[in-house]
Amino acid sequence: MYSNKIVLSADVGGSHITSAIIDLERKTEVDGTWSRTKLNSAGSPTEIIDTWAKNLENSCLEYDLKALKINIAMPGPMDYEKGICKIKDQGKYGALYGLNIKDMLADRLNIPGSMINFINDAACFLKGEVFSGSLDGYERAIGLTLGTGLGTSHIENGKADDSALWCMSFLEGIAEDYISTRWFVNRFSELSGSRIKDVKDLVDNHLQSPYFDTIFAEFSLNLAKFLNQFIDKKMPLAIVLGGNIANADAYFLEDTCKHLRDILGYTLPVRKSSLGEKAALLGAGSTILS
Repeated sequence: MYSNKIVLSADVGGSHITSAIIDLERKTEVDGTWSRTKLNSAGSPTEIIDTWAKNLENSCLEYDLKALKINIAMPGPMDYEKGICKIKDQGKYGALYGLNIKDMLADRLNIPGSMINFINDAACFLKGEVFSGSLDGYERAIGLTLGTGLGTSHIENGKADDSALWCMSFLEGIAEDYISTRWFVNRFSELSGSRIKDVKDLVDNHLQSPYFDTIFAEFSLNLAKFLNQFIDKKMPLAIVLGGNIANADAYFLEDTCKHLRDILGYTLPVRKSSLGEKAALLGAGSTILS
């Protein structure tokens, strides 16, 4: 068994798994252990678990995987303590619904289930940014991952949790209707009659569209309104934004901060993730210290 100075972390997404051994003293991944594999999240349980296992093994070519704690950032819903997946009707991991994926992965790796810990991915993102990223030093904060879906999390006294506000009543629907890639795709289609793939497509190929500024102006205001409601619930000292949409921060973040300041009557730090996809890995790893 290795000391608690290193841990094997993984981040499970809808189309890939990323893993690395994390050095908790240096607060970074160990050189040569970063591994990323595309996967078919609509595949069979055996196919999915095998892909995860192979990626984890690839991160441990010079380490004994059986001697490492494994912390995995995983989207919900899920019974994280027992390791039972409850994801359904989301277009990913449907075959895992109701299965104990902790025991399945442990069997595939030939290790005790107690060596594996699943943790909510949104909470891991925020935990990582507080551990060594944009919010290093903040004890109370909230985090948003802006992408295909809306991830929300909060941290207080070192403990990060999923806030699960994606389905909160918001405007004429729920929050994720307005704070997600889906909103950009639908809104661009409504205004232009054309389809875009995602926000990157909008920025890369439609910068000169007469609707470009309108869409980001609307998103900026919607995001500020949502953040105001989130702040009312958790009273954070700072906010961090991650996910693919955050990469377009040049087109909305300044206006979002202005709107939020007008709503609140004071300024609250709103920062873009400095760790990117490493945030969830570092966050998952750092929970071993909690």
